[in-house]
Amino acid sequence: MGGPIDASSKYSNVEANSMAHYENKRHMIESDMSSMEQNGGLQRGDYEGDNFRLHMVTWNVATADPPDDISSLLHFDSSEDADLYVIGLQEVYSGPLRFMSEVVFDDPWSYVLMTALAPRQYVKVSSIRMQGLLLLIFSKLEHLPFIRDIQATYTRTGIFGYWGNKGGVSIRLSLYGHMLCFLNCHLAAHMKHAAERVVEFEYITDTQTFNSEKDERILDHRLVFWFGDLNFRIQDHGLHFVRTCISNQNYSLLWSKDQLIMLKQKEKLLQEFEEGPLDFQPTYKFDVNTDTYDSRLYRTWFAFNKKRKPAWTDRILWRLRPKASHTDKQDRYGDGPDAKDVMPLEEAEEYLLEIRQDLYTSNMEYSISDHKPVTGIFTLKLKKIYTTPLVHLQAEGEWSADIDATLLYSPLQPFPSNTWDWIGLYKVGFTSVSDYITYTWVKDDEVSIDEDAIKVYVSKEEIPVRGGECMLGYYCNTLQCIIGVSEPFRVHESKVVIEEGLMHEKINSLDQIVATENIRN
Repeated sequence: MGGPIDASSKYSNVEANSMAHYENKRHMIESDMSSMEQNGGLQRGDYEGDNFRLHMVTWNVATADPPDDISSLLHFDSSEDADLYVIGLQEVYSGPLRFMSEVVFDDPWSYVLMTALAPRQYVKVSSIRMQGLLLLIFSKLEHLPFIRDIQATYTRTGIFGYWGNKGGVSIRLSLYGHMLCFLNCHLAAHMKHAAERVVEFEYITDTQTFNSEKDERILDHRLVFWFGDLNFRIQDHGLHFVRTCISNQNYSLLWSKDQLIMLKQKEKLLQEFEEGPLDFQPTYKFDVNTDTYDSRLYRTWFAFNKKRKPAWTDRILWRLRPKASHTDKQDRYGDGPDAKDVMPLEEAEEYLLEIRQDLYTSNMEYSISDHKPVTGIFTLKLKKIYTTPLVHLQAEGEWSADIDATLLYSPLQPFPSNTWDWIGLYKVGFTSVSDYITYTWVKDDEVSIDEDAIKVYVSKEEIPVRGGECMLGYYCNTLQCIIGVSEPFRVHESKVVIEEGLMHEKINSLDQIVATENIRN
């Protein structure tokens, strides 16, 4: 096929009739969308406000490998499915040999989570790792084309600000047009460093930036989640009193001496973050592989021995961007750099976004670490700013490795296409954007353009000879996300290869991997 074609010239013919064309095409596509729900496709929501279930987990795993079964952690037995999973881990093992291998292969935690979630039609939309800090976000397949503008970054606050054992990793994204930011932190340890933890948090929120004029900093986002091993402790109370309160489930007696709750009373930034009641036992520190709080003796500089006092070090907080009228905004912040930290009242009312916490608890059954995982489940009620994917995709005709294939895509709205856009062929139940069978460059392999669709060629050499249930995904390089997925379709097993007995010689590389995995299992 020919080389890349400039995006502006390629789309000039399409965009000449664009708005009327896009509107007609959008109405036609939307009328067919309801049938896709049963097979993991797209679903149009109620424009007046839709509820989204967000399942969050924070866990300091203390360099341990993942347990065999994480279904309880992800609440697979719940009657309600999550729309998004956000998993923040701290102290993921990052030894030199393991870390180098994970440059090529997924780390064990990512692999276990993807393996568990993919059969349930969840796709990893983004992840970021900074040494022991790992943040992953998974979405139901139906929401994938509506999660856009994904960016990830990190900040080190460890030794002299250069070592990545402490700090924060974040992922920001647009969910149906609402800007969300998820910040996973591991802050300074030990009782005496409460003030330092606040300084580190402020440093992270002040210095982390994204490539966006409107939502450049963390606090510019409509909704921010701050979570992780924040390392705040219970001060003043003695060890015996703390353990007695825990044994009697009198957790409220400890709240007044929780460092984070205390600091929220005087730190302006912390006051903007909300947290549910700590109605679960402190999650640190346990003897590994037990439910027993720390029983070891530690030698201090003065030769005294002590046990670590239990604490709620593992937390999940959130901040819904304050809304104010233009007058209130100027009165509060003037024209300074913080003027973006509030949302105009009319904008907040037009694009509804509300949050409710449904569950905040620890998962006591997991004992591989000296921390217990903490789970937060939220309901986000939002009014979708957009309800149509940017691109509609479909396979044309029969697909098999015996003949070259074609696919059709139709832009439903203008979007920033470029020569690096590609369309991937995925097995149904794929784990992530990069988990494609094959892909084709949109610009290089275009065959024809008409007013209804653009046709793209796919070589038979790239189609798996074993076939299977597949789907197509259009990846927009500028937006760094999939902006459209097709309905599932059948790729037929190659008749030529079977008849000629050449299965082993002609099988492509992905089929070899699949065959090897099937043998091992």
